[in-house]
Amino acid sequence: MKALIIVDVQNDFIPGGALAVKEGDQVVPIINELQQKFDFIVATQDWHPADHGSFAANHSNKNIGEFIDLNGVQQILWPMHCVQETTGAEFHPDLKTEKWKAVFKKGTNPKVDSYSGFFDNNRMGDTGLSSFLKENGIEEVFVCGLATDYCVKFTVLDAISEGFKTTLIADATRAVNIQENDDLKAIKEMSASGAKVVLADEILYFS
Repeated sequence: MKALIIVDVQNDFIPGGALAVKEGDQVVPIINELQQKFDFIVATQDWHPADHGSFAANHSNKNIGEFIDLNGVQQILWPMHCVQETTGAEFHPDLKTEKWKAVFKKGTNPKVDSYSGFFDNNRMGDTGLSSFLKENGIEEVFVCGLATDYCVKFTVLDAISEGFKTTLIADATRAVNIQENDDLKAIKEMSASGAKVVLADEILYFS
């Protein structure tokens, strides 16, 4: 049985948001169309407390883009984003949610960031996504959402490590691209780790 995992399609990652991903809004209609092909859909949601350690604003004399040691993990500092109970943390208003089985919140521990939908960055915290999928007989996952080079990548890598047959739907993602071509490097890394990489049309019209 297969599942679609929709990663962090939230207002703060959309153009105009606090941590805007270029063309991030363009994945919404693609993902809505993809949902018609899946009976089992879950989503992840960045859900940070305001005092989260990954926010540059919470460190004196530190700027966005600088690195710190956060609880033993090398951490890039971000603008404040997806703060709990804010509009920025809400899903894009055009994203269809009716078929979703569950939403897995991540990044809730202020002491560690959480890119992956499965585990936090030091792999101490577990969202419960893996066990939920396995309890429901899911053996294969298809991943889409934001952003290719961070939360999507780490969700894909953890899905593989958890034993799921894993496919990245490349054109249903967009990247932060702090460095040029970070998206291409991320896709290459996911592929090398065992992920299949497809375009949405291959699922919409050939599956």
